[in-house]
Amino acid sequence: MKITAVEPIHLRVPVVDAIPDGTLDVLVVKIHTDEGLTGIGEVTSQSYVCKACFDAPRSAARRHGLTSILVGEDPRDVEGLWEKMYYETNRYGRRGAAIHAISGADIALWDLKGKIEGKPVSELLGGRVRDDVRAYASVLFADTPEETAAMAHEYVEMGLTAVKFGWGPIGPDPDVDVAHVQAAREAVGNDRDLMVDAGHAWDWETALGRTELFKPFNIAWLEEPVGQDDRKGYAELCKRSEIPIAGGEGDVTHWDFEDLIERGLDVVQPDIAFCGGITVCKRVSDMAIAAGRRAVPHCFSTGINLAASLHWISTVPNGDLVEYCLRPSPLMRKLVSNLPPVIDGRVPVPTGPGLGIELDPAIEEEFTVRYE
Repeated sequence: MKITAVEPIHLRVPVVDAIPDGTLDVLVVKIHTDEGLTGIGEVTSQSYVCKACFDAPRSAARRHGLTSILVGEDPRDVEGLWEKMYYETNRYGRRGAAIHAISGADIALWDLKGKIEGKPVSELLGGRVRDDVRAYASVLFADTPEETAAMAHEYVEMGLTAVKFGWGPIGPDPDVDVAHVQAAREAVGNDRDLMVDAGHAWDWETALGRTELFKPFNIAWLEEPVGQDDRKGYAELCKRSEIPIAGGEGDVTHWDFEDLIERGLDVVQPDIAFCGGITVCKRVSDMAIAAGRRAVPHCFSTGINLAASLHWISTVPNGDLVEYCLRPSPLMRKLVSNLPPVIDGRVPVPTGPGLGIELDPAIEEEFTVRYE
């Protein structure tokens, strides 16, 4: 079996606001074979740039576009192809958009391998240890504490047992921060998990002060309190914070996550459609378990990302948690026609071959960006 074509398809809603929302613009990757099977993947990044990473022609050594690297290859050698893509792009890659683009290809290859073998991706990764995964609602803080509390009540009524609020007004004013976190905790109650995503708002000293202010609210973790490149800040904070520190949604390759683990992070959060794909996530969770830490998927784009994340994390012994995006974008809500639902606070892992999902062609058609 050979790869005959790689199709990067840019989907974008008509209005894309400058907010931290990965559901507005995505790159879907389809890998076709000479036996009529197609694998589906996704890139959550800068879609115009990542599409160019696929479309670029062959060039001098280690400067090739991803499509030219993959066409003609056997799709069943997924991990071998990851290494080939990584090496053959390393003059413009190793980090950044090239790795983000590789993520989409890698997810599509795992989907394709599962379809070839008639097995779900979770089985290819060693087998599920759970058939469904506990979901946490992932949303942005509202403008006021009262609105934050109203949102939290809604998620409790949905049956969710964990909620994460992030970004929005959090950061400049400690009183505002405490008011929102307190409102969220009072709304969800004490028997549900509450997480806070600070959106890299502070230096480590300020973040440490916030952990003291947040202690009465028993938050499960404080996510990305410092800049993503502030590795020394992470190390200093992790040594001192009584609240678990999480991060990593902006990191790529298992080498980045090895560094975060060494810096002391309690929870690492690779985004499967950004960090290098399923291949990287499997390596990251193996490292996290060996170090006594947790890996939890960052998942805030489409149902492709969600399905891939579910397959991966369902195989991780201490991985019973997945981010469930509740944004209203049709790329999240409708692109995957059989989007895994939340049922009694948990999300079933798809059981069909590969990722076990189908795309709605009408949604693809409506939101495809036409390149002239």
